[in-house]
Amino acid sequence: MTTTTMSIEDRYAAEQAQTEHDHHVPTAGAMTNHILANLHISIVKFHQVRWSVKGPLALSVRQLLSDYIATYRTQFDALGELLLDEGEIVSTTTKEFHDYNMLQEGGDKKYLPAEDQVSELVHDADTHNLFIDRAIKLAEKEERPALASFLTSLRGTNNHIIRELQALLGNDARDGLDEEDDDDDED
Repeated sequence: MTTTTMSIEDRYAAEQAQTEHDHHVPTAGAMTNHILANLHISIVKFHQVRWSVKGPLALSVRQLLSDYIATYRTQFDALGELLLDEGEIVSTTTKEFHDYNMLQEGGDKKYLPAEDQVSELVHDADTHNLFIDRAIKLAEKEERPALASFLTSLRGTNNHIIRELQALLGNDARDGLDEEDDDDDED
């Protein structure tokens, strides 16, 4: 049965079955959908911090986050288009973004000190990178050079965001993020 003769319900059920399969294999497309969801949630979290941050860091944080929001929106749109170009299923609902997101949200976080809010954004970008790295490896394995290239560029953007936010906190780019740094902190 072709997709043009299938009912809407059948088409959506087939999409959901394929998505479920792809997430258990996993595929580059499925892993990239996690990245898409993380970008979506990061945009929301950037707004939360931008609107609630107070103290000496507030002006700098607001300026940086305005840029990051614009950057992530552009990347979110481009990544969705690229997934479609690659013949992949793209998340399109709030529920899907919620289900595939790997970041932690909380309305109470807006009351944290500015340093803690910024630190969480640093860790979010680092979490993004874990999924980006996995997706790059899968894209290379699946011989999808356009996807691997885009994701590599996205990785570079996140590295830059991490460095800039860490600098606001008086840290070097990888302070507190690498396992070696965490092990050193326990000694």
